[in-house]
This record gives sequence, C-alpha cells and structure tokens, in this order.
Amino acid sequence: MELKESVQLGGIECSLETGKVAKQADGAVIVRYGDTIVLVAAVGAGPREGLGFFPLTVEYREYGYAAGRIPGNYFRREGRPSEKETLTSRQIDRPIRPLFTEGYRGDTQVIAFVLSADEKFDPDVLAMTGASAALYLSDIPFETPIAGVRVGLAEDRFIVNPSYDQTRASALNLIVAGSEEAIVMVEAGANEVTEEVMVEALMFGHNEIKKLCRLQKDMYQKLGITKREVVKPEIDQEMKAEIEGRIADDLRDALDTSKCGKLESHALVDKLKEQTVSAYPEDEPEKRKMAATIFDQFKEQVFREDILDKRHRPDGRRFSEIRPISIDIGWLPRAHGSALFTRGETQAIVTATLGTSEDIQYMDDLEKGEIKRRFLLAYNFPPFCVGETGRIGSTGRREIGHGALARRAIEPMLPPEEDWPYILRVVSDITESNGSSSMASICGGTLSLMDAGVPLKAPVAGVAMGLVMEGNKYAILTDIAGAEDHYGDMDFKVAGTRDGITALQMDIKVGGVNAQILADALGQARDGRLYILDKMEAALPAPREEISPYAPRILTIQIPVDKIRDVIGPGGKVIRALVEKTGCKIDVADDGRINIASANLEAAEEAKQAIEQITAVPEMGKTYLGTVQRIADFGAFVEIFPGTDGLLHVSEIADYRVREVRDELHEGQQLLVKVINVDPSGKIRLSRRAVLLEERGEPYEDNSQADRGPREGRGPEGRGPRGPHRDGPRDRRPPRGPRR
Repeated sequence: MELKESVQLGGIECSLETGKVAKQADGAVIVRYGDTIVLVAAVGAGPREGLGFFPLTVEYREYGYAAGRIPGNYFRREGRPSEKETLTSRQIDRPIRPLFTEGYRGDTQVIAFVLSADEKFDPDVLAMTGASAALYLSDIPFETPIAGVRVGLAEDRFIVNPSYDQTRASALNLIVAGSEEAIVMVEAGANEVTEEVMVEALMFGHNEIKKLCRLQKDMYQKLGITKREVVKPEIDQEMKAEIEGRIADDLRDALDTSKCGKLESHALVDKLKEQTVSAYPEDEPEKRKMAATIFDQFKEQVFREDILDKRHRPDGRRFSEIRPISIDIGWLPRAHGSALFTRGETQAIVTATLGTSEDIQYMDDLEKGEIKRRFLLAYNFPPFCVGETGRIGSTGRREIGHGALARRAIEPMLPPEEDWPYILRVVSDITESNGSSSMASICGGTLSLMDAGVPLKAPVAGVAMGLVMEGNKYAILTDIAGAEDHYGDMDFKVAGTRDGITALQMDIKVGGVNAQILADALGQARDGRLYILDKMEAALPAPREEISPYAPRILTIQIPVDKIRDVIGPGGKVIRALVEKTGCKIDVADDGRINIASANLEAAEEAKQAIEQITAVPEMGKTYLGTVQRIADFGAFVEIFPGTDGLLHVSEIADYRVREVRDELHEGQQLLVKVINVDPSGKIRLSRRAVLLEERGEPYEDNSQADRGPREGRGPEGRGPRGPHRDGPRDRRPPRGPRR
C-alpha cells in the first residue's frame, strides 16, 4: 500500500512516503525535505539461537549523483565510507538501538541512501527520521518511533533544520533525536554557548521532533501494521532468589573499586560468576545459562541500588567528585607539542604537530564537492589500554566518532588561519581506559597544542557525566568510570571553556529526561569542567611563546594581487629560483597572501625580504639606496628595488649644475635617491639633490622642469616596475603631407 504524509518544519514541507520504492524490504521510506531526498530501507532476519547480543548494522551513504557530481577518487565511484558517512551511521544507530523490543535478537540492517541533495539542507537528520519510519512502518519489533532535527542559533533565534549557510554562521550546530516523550540522543558543536541556551535549544528541537513522531504514528495506524511476536526469556524466580541470597555480599565487595583497581575488580567479578555457574551440573547447560543471565542482571541491580538507595559509587567518590588528575607537559622531546594526561585509570598520550599547506586534508563533500580541513585529530584505542589482546586494523567507527567529538570541541578555539597559517594535527593514543577517554583526548589535545605554541583563544576541557534513574529517584554522576557508563541511563559528555560549551554528546536509555534534569546535569558538568581547567592551567598557564625548534617557521606577508605574477615569474622562474636559493616552501594564495615555511628562521626571513623587494611599490617622498643601471645624456636610470627603476634627471644629480652625467655617475654605483614623483602611468622621478640638501638641513625645491630644456630634447622619465627602457629622444612621426 502506497502512503505519503507530510508536516511543516521551519516553513518547509517534510514528507514521508512508503510502498513505492524498495518493496521487498521489510520497511522502506522516502524522506523529502525541499529537494533533498533520502531512501531508507530496513530488513530484519529471523532470530539467531544462542546469540547474546542484538546484531544491528546501520549504513549511511551519500551518492555523488545526488548533487550532480562524479566522485573525485581514482575509481570514480563511491568506495569506503567517508568520515561524514561513518559519523552519520553512528548517529542513526545510537538512538534506535535501545528501542527494539526486549529479547529481539534477529539480524537487522538499516541502509540509507542520499538520492538527491539540494545544496541547502544536510540529509543526515532526514536519514535518522527515515530509519525510524522504515523500522516502525514494518513488522520488525521496533515500537517507539523517533525523529531527528538539526537546531541552529542566529541572532538569539533558534532555527530548525538550518541551511548549510545558516549552520556555518550559527553559534550552535545541534543534532537532536527523540521520541514523542523524550530526547534520546544529542550531538552538538558550539562556540562557547551557555548551559541555559543549550537546554532551551534541546527543548526547541524536541518540540519539532514531536511533529515527526506523530506523523509516523498516523501512518502506522493507516497501514494497519502488525508487529512480529518476540518471546522474552523467562527467569527462573526460585533460582534467582537462591543465587541473589548467596552472592549478594561477595558481589558488592567485588564491585567495590575503592579497595582495588578496575582489572582486579573485574577479575573478582569473573571469578564469582564462574563459581555461580559451576554450582550447577555440566549436564544441565540450560541451568548454567540461566545462572549466568541471573548473575549479570543482579550485578546491574546491585550497582543501581547502591547508587540510588545508598548514594554510593563503586569507587567511593562523591557524585560530583573527579578522579585524581596528573599532567606532564612536553613529555616527548621531538614532538612539536605533547602532554601525558592521566585522570584516574584513564590516560592519554597526546601530541600536536605543526605542518604547512602541503599537509592540508582534502575531502569529498556532497555540498561543495571538495573541502579542505586544516585541523586534524586522530584518536587511537589499542587493545592493551584495557588489558586485552586484539587485532589492530583500520580505524573503527568508535575511534572515528571519538576523534570527531574531540576535534569539534577544540576547533572553535583555534586561531584564524590568516593569523596562524599552520596545518595542525593532534593524535591521542589511549594507554589506559576506565571511562571517558574522549574527554581525556580533549584535555590532552588542548595542552599539547599550547605546548606547541598554538595561540588558542581559550583552553578547552571535557568531562563525562552519567545518570542513574528509577521512577522519581535519580543521581547525576561526574566523571563516570566504565561500569557507571555501562549500567547507567545516560552517557553525557560535555566539553568547553570557562565561558561556555563547545561540544556535547549525549545518549539516553531511559524513557524520559525532563528539562530540570538536563539543566542539573549541565550545571554539574560545568563545575567539573572548571575544576579540570584549573588543573590544566596550573600545569601550563598559557601557550608557549616560541614554537618547537623542530617545527617549521611560517612567515606570512600580504602583497597586491597584481604583484603575484612578479613573484611567480614567467613559467614560475622567479619563485623556483627563490625556493632553490633559500630552501623554503613558498605558497602563494589567489588573494595575495604568501606563506613562507622553513625550519630555518633566517632562511624564511631572507625569502620574505626578497619577496618584499620584488613586490615593493615606490612611495612618494621616501629615500632608497639605488643602483645606477644605465647612463644617458639627460640623466641616469637608477634601480631602487629589483625590477623597478626611476629616472634621475641630470638636474637632480647634485646640488650644483652638472654638465656631463658621466662626470658624476658610473654604472653599478650605489647612491641614496628620493622619490619626488610617480605619475599615473607608473613612471618614477628620483632626486639625489634632495637627499644632499636634507642632509645639510636646507630646503628642497623641484626645479627639474625648468632645467630640462625644450620637449624635443627630453628623455623618458623612468619606468615603473618592469617597464621598457627607451634610449634617446622620443620618436616622432614623419610630417603628414598636405590635406587633399
């Protein structure tokens, strides 16, 4: 059955259509907003026996043809997913994963294709809504529809699904996903937005989400869909009571990490679980499986009861307390900047590298075709950081996501490219992990950049928050550890400066979080962030005044656009010679900005001076040390900087009458001359006499016009930059014959 429904979002129609395309999928919808169209299809296979997890995969792809482009890679077709596609796949997965019916274990796949992109609206949030609709309008046991919107902020006004241009100009780029009842996922980048504004933006976005959720429910009713039955596993209550009564005290002791570290606690818990399972005969595998399930559920129950009823965290900290922090700055001698940041049992080695324009990253983009990125941040999570073994292969989705969050947090505080032309790369290698390694990457990344001498606008710190909630009881936890993240109801990462938030990521597993809880969590996060910033500033109060001796020095000069050809030279001759002579990298931008990079500051200064000479413009009244290039009867041509000379008329050579130019000057002679005139055509007149008179403190009068004689005897008045020389008197046309 074909069905199409729509709703207005921000004054633009957003429509959902099903039953027309991909009809062999369990569920498929076309989402349209303006001229942006996304196809999302969902398929759920039968249940897999013995599977202990939910096998859900989400894939999001942006086709080049959607924007009328051919992919820019060698194969000219879509290949491995881009960073944007990977991040969007994660943004779709995170809100829908907790909403499937408990006990459902069938292989489920959601695929979103961008079919049309109108260069106004980002299709990522449309794919989030489409994923929910494809699942909800099918028999797959997904019973709570969600939707996603983007929220921007311009002139103190919130905008739903802003255009690309509006997003770039916005102080806030917020993606919110939620059901009709609650927000379930948040991803945001901001330019020091306050906590109060962030809460308002979340509530604004949720109000728009409700429209899309109601639209899906209306379509569900009209289609008359029946969901598959899911057989929920039943717990043997008698066995449950027996196991809980026997292991309760031992389990609490094993979970208490205030007496031991994370690995020791895990080992004690694993040993207790093995004892619990092995208490049942080997020839009764079903009982052993049931015992393992009861143990895992009871472990979560104990954790939550201790938090909510006893107000006790596993490591004994107060709810707002941050684990001990230690910081080593400049830890790696050859890196341009480095920091070893340790918070509790989470540790990161973070380095900063300064590069030149050759190191800039080029990326395919649906909106612009190709974009450049000057700030790069890589996050690595090797298996040993959690005491495990594993294969190190290509970068996983988790690593890409954590790196993108850290980059988004720091990027607003970087100096503008025109003031600091370096390409910046930060690498965070996690060497220990027990909660919030992405926030350690933000803190360490800030410190490594400051150690490298990058003049950040303000330092950035990050902290991970948690929420445990049952009914009306809840607890907000600062700086959550691994178990608190796993068993809690909200994972809430906030990064920013002293003045506001620069990045936010939130995943919520409970049915509803009201504005008051969000405000309390953000306020507690701010206190934690300020505490960490105090520790960071105690270790390194400000960016280094000098960059590392191993980093390239970049000098920047601005030249007139019409002088670019002089720096480049015919066929690149001039700039190649300059590069060969100084050993510098020289990059010339179309707007006349030139970056000169070299590990040797003296060489960079030499190249800068050479370019300044090439592009110099003569200034009226300024004195130059010139070189006599050619002598004529009426004066001499004097080069005041490379490629530019002027005429020193015979009357301006000395402060007395000169009859023969060669009696006073010779070619190659250096002398001080003053610019006394530059005419509109660029011809330059010079005076040595003015310099001599000024040295004696006598006034100068321009009398060259009176001494130059009749017009027929005059020579040329000099030439501007690279103008032609002309010898002797001006050519005259032959006299014309009598008129007829």
